[in-house]
Amino acid sequence: MPLLGSPRFLPVLLASILLRLSPGSSDDSSNSKNGTKSEIHDKSSGNAGSMVLVVLVVIVAVALFSFVLYKLWQKKKRAEQYARLLKLFEEDDELEVELGLRD
Repeated sequence: MPLLGSPRFLPVLLASILLRLSPGSSDDSSNSKNGTKSEIHDKSSGNAGSMVLVVLVVIVAVALFSFVLYKLWQKKKRAEQYARLLKLFEEDDELEVELGLRD
C-alpha cells in the first residue's frame, strides 16, 4: 500500500507541519540582543504559521467530509438502482391472474 494512501499518514503529516510552524521550535538565539523587534517579528510569523496551519486543517477536514458524503451518496444510489432492478425482475402474480395466464 502506498504511503500517501495509508490512513496513518495524515496525522503524521499534520504533526510534522505543526512542529515545523510552532514558534517555540526555532533555534535562532542570535536575535536575543534585539529584543523588541525580534519578538514582534517572531510573534507575527508565529501567528502567520498558526493561521496557515488552521487553514490547512480546515481544507483537509472539508475534503474528508466531502469524500465521506460522496461515498454515502454513491452507496444510496447503488441501493436505489439495485431495488429498481429487483422490482423489474420480480414476479407479479396479480398481473398474471389479470391477463389470464394463471388461475
